[in-house]
Amino acid sequence: MAGNDWINSYLEAILDVGPGLDDAKSSLLLRERGRFSPTRYFVEEVITGFDETDLYRSWVKAAATRSPQERNTRLENMCWRIWNLARQKKQFELEATQRMAKHRQEREKGRREATADMSEDLSEGEKGDTVSDISAHGDSTRGRLLRINSVDVMETWASQQKGKKLYIVLISLHGLIRGENMELGRDSDTGGQVKYVVELARALGSMPGVYRVDLLTRQIASPDVDWSYGEPTEMLTPRNSEDFMDEMGESSGAYIVRIPFGPKDKYIPKELLWPHIPEFVDGALNHIIQMSNVLGEQIGGGKPVWPVAIHGHYADAGDSAALLSGALNVPMLFTGHSLGRDKLEQLLKQGRVSKDEVNTTYKIMRRIEAEELCLDAAEVVITSTKQEIEEQWRLYDGFDPILERKLRARIKRNVSCYGRFMPRMAVIPPGMEFHHIVPQDGDMDGETEGSEEHPASPNPPIWFEIMRFFTNPRKPVILALARPDPKKNITTLVKAFGECRPLRELANLTLIMGNRDDIDEMSSTNSSVLLSVLKLIDKYDLYGQVAYPKHHKQSDVPDIYRLAAKTKGVFINPAFIEPFGLTLIEAAAYGLPMVATKNGGPVDINRVLDNGLLIDPHDQHSIADALLKLVADKQLWARCRQNGLKNIHLFSWPEHCKTYLTRIASCKPRHPQWQRSDDGGENSDSESPGDSLRDIHDISLNLRFSLDGEKSGASGNDNSLDSEGNVANRRSKLENAVLSWSKGVSNISRKSGSTDKTDQNSGIGKFPALRRRKHIFVIAVDDTTEGLLETTRKIFEAVEKERTEGSIGFILSTPLTISEVSSFIVSGGLSSNDFDAFICNSGSDLYYSTLNPEDGPFVVDFYYHSHIEYRWGAEGLRKTLVRWAASSADKKAENKEQIVTVAEQLSTDYCYAFTVQNPGVGNTVKELRRLLRIQALRCHVIHCQNGTRINVIPVLASRSQALRYLYVRWGVELSKAVVFAGECGDTDYEGLLGGLHKSVILRGVCSSVRNQLHANRSYPLSDVTPFDSPNIVETPEDCSSSDIRRSLEKLGLLKF
Repeated sequence: MAGNDWINSYLEAILDVGPGLDDAKSSLLLRERGRFSPTRYFVEEVITGFDETDLYRSWVKAAATRSPQERNTRLENMCWRIWNLARQKKQFELEATQRMAKHRQEREKGRREATADMSEDLSEGEKGDTVSDISAHGDSTRGRLLRINSVDVMETWASQQKGKKLYIVLISLHGLIRGENMELGRDSDTGGQVKYVVELARALGSMPGVYRVDLLTRQIASPDVDWSYGEPTEMLTPRNSEDFMDEMGESSGAYIVRIPFGPKDKYIPKELLWPHIPEFVDGALNHIIQMSNVLGEQIGGGKPVWPVAIHGHYADAGDSAALLSGALNVPMLFTGHSLGRDKLEQLLKQGRVSKDEVNTTYKIMRRIEAEELCLDAAEVVITSTKQEIEEQWRLYDGFDPILERKLRARIKRNVSCYGRFMPRMAVIPPGMEFHHIVPQDGDMDGETEGSEEHPASPNPPIWFEIMRFFTNPRKPVILALARPDPKKNITTLVKAFGECRPLRELANLTLIMGNRDDIDEMSSTNSSVLLSVLKLIDKYDLYGQVAYPKHHKQSDVPDIYRLAAKTKGVFINPAFIEPFGLTLIEAAAYGLPMVATKNGGPVDINRVLDNGLLIDPHDQHSIADALLKLVADKQLWARCRQNGLKNIHLFSWPEHCKTYLTRIASCKPRHPQWQRSDDGGENSDSESPGDSLRDIHDISLNLRFSLDGEKSGASGNDNSLDSEGNVANRRSKLENAVLSWSKGVSNISRKSGSTDKTDQNSGIGKFPALRRRKHIFVIAVDDTTEGLLETTRKIFEAVEKERTEGSIGFILSTPLTISEVSSFIVSGGLSSNDFDAFICNSGSDLYYSTLNPEDGPFVVDFYYHSHIEYRWGAEGLRKTLVRWAASSADKKAENKEQIVTVAEQLSTDYCYAFTVQNPGVGNTVKELRRLLRIQALRCHVIHCQNGTRINVIPVLASRSQALRYLYVRWGVELSKAVVFAGECGDTDYEGLLGGLHKSVILRGVCSSVRNQLHANRSYPLSDVTPFDSPNIVETPEDCSSSDIRRSLEKLGLLKF
């Protein structure tokens, strides 16, 4: 264990105390314990259970104490600390057991209820017992890898892709990403994921049928990092794309696109990126729209070419991909790389830190929530191994392997799943480029064979850097390549090597542990591991047998593998858990047998390659025996080498990308619905769809909104299966009508009746009016009706001049229904034309104001409904919610009063509303969110109206997403928008503050329910809100209109 190399000397010190511990003068603690053995207790409770490096400092003080009595006291205190650690560990283990038992019970209950709702008998396919046994085509995939293994098959597949011109977006936010000379191992954020995403983008860009690949990451202009990370765009040069060069176009290929977000001059760790995710999303949205339009001009016949998929890598990028997927209505893919729940469980098991401490350090709860959102939104979740599915993803509320299998079987049989959805788990191991790799021949006793055409090249410089450490550099090299992180388990490897004399006599050990200049400048964790390694080398006197060079370049890594292969060495990965193990594949490509951990991806890799041995990473004797076996048995070594070289093609990038693209092709195509194949697309920015207000008024009576009911047609809860045909028919007619309007069928201009002087001067009413505004002010204050009205008047008064001129438009963003909005407008003496748009029902409905009294005050945007209806559970969801509301009761109350009741009059097709009778009881929203995820019902649960209402809306709908829709649909620049919010708000409050738009926080507004609403969040608001952003300002308490105008002046929007 890292940092515990002092154990032997500590045990000797305890033994030196000798009988004194048992005599009558010993402490009360030791007398009460009778035959207490601190040595045995220390070994049993610490050595076998902890990695507690902090005890080392206590031991140093004890060892330096000359007085036997004081020394004994210090050792006794250490025993007390050890006992306390053991108690904490047992407490954490008990809590973990209880937590897992509760999770199992909830999942089984949810599965039973889901199965009961899906009333048909289970089919044979639903009774399977293995995760992901059935492929998309119905055949079994058990025990084999879905890979191409024939050049002919690849050529056939490639010929089928010709003619396709796909646009794919990949996202990886943290770390330092560039195409060449990657600084892998520089820090914990720049590791294997960075290399994987760059090579994936490069490989996809060279595939037939793929026109462009964008890898979106963070732009970093910091003096702490190289200038190349501040370049906006970097083209990834294809490795081997001669066969597809004829398909290259003006903007084709693979690119790294760096989006500026977060602190402009700082390189920050991934844990600090969470508050800045909305800013990235807005910037990425801008890039994707621009690129889609450019590609449309080049290859789309003038129509935008939207991404066929957006693929997020790791939780932060997955959260971003989900928001972008919702804003653009395109499919999403997700790869976790490592998962938060698994990391949380591992840290808690160590017994060293509490859950709160873990969350403070790693922002783990925000990460877990992002991963749950990815399960809600992703079409496909790509994993490297089955172990990741069976042991890690099943820890999440949103994924149940058994229920996933049942849903998949029902979909295959075209049977309704009653609104339930589960992402498809696809095992696609990472790929590699092998065309440039030549396995090392020859050995250290003779030079590598050369010829006249290919003469032997001189030894690479990195060989000298390594071999200078060795007394006998001709011995086989045991190679480990990992950063000095405790989970990589390097110290156990050094112990295994140091304590096995036969292994030391036969081989050398090479440790490539990233790059370093000064150990004192490294992070505390990395420096601790490295110091432990150095102490172990000294302890076992391994000088001349272990190499640990300070520096290496990424381009040196192939030469390092070649050196190990040339010496007939072995590659080892002793990590406690390895999600996949890309280095194992790289080593096999260079002809190196492997010894690897039995936990995680190496199991699947060894099953395919059959080129090495698996070990228990906690057992140093197992590690030493496996290494010794491969180094000593030359026939076994040669057989493992040959197997690896023979099977390595199964992990090539072309085959990885073929499987990847096949998965994308299986996703249902989605894109912004107003972009139709029959849409003329002839409108310019100056004469865009709907430029005339009359266009939308002349569609049909079906489009009119009546305040007699929440919408035209059936009531909000009339979602029965019998009416599905009528609903579809009505929607089809409405979409055709809106399509005709969007194409500008009736361009009738009329005089505007509003006070907008611009309209009066031009005599032409453009629709929607917000397109012509210089700025858009979004009033998103989650207050009472009286408070909202007072705030609205103050804002209007603050910008009265600009409002009259028409340079500022207003949007009301609220959890209220459109009927409640109408009542609010009438009661406040306002006009619907004071606002350009209304985001209602927490973002599930979007309306525009109209100027024709005959058509009513509002017009609904039906395209917005089609935009957000992804995975909307409709009737199946409603039934579950009604059942949940009926079962909710205050257990502490004497009469068991129902906490939540159905609010039929407030519900619509895309918003199911509930009234909270007692807002102060329990974390209702958090519990409901878990319940729905466990039952595979994907939606967005929002606590609103000062905690008195719950709105359940589509999973990718929200008030902040509605603003992004307005940008995508109408080109409303987000950077020109200002959001007014209170000091607190609904549970979607955090989404309103981040992003490219400006935010004004009105101090003292909505502050009374801060603790109540934020209790439904599993992480503090400060973890996700950039309060230090220059785009956010706060007004004084009980602000006036003048205070609001001063705040706008600070944002650089108005002159006071």
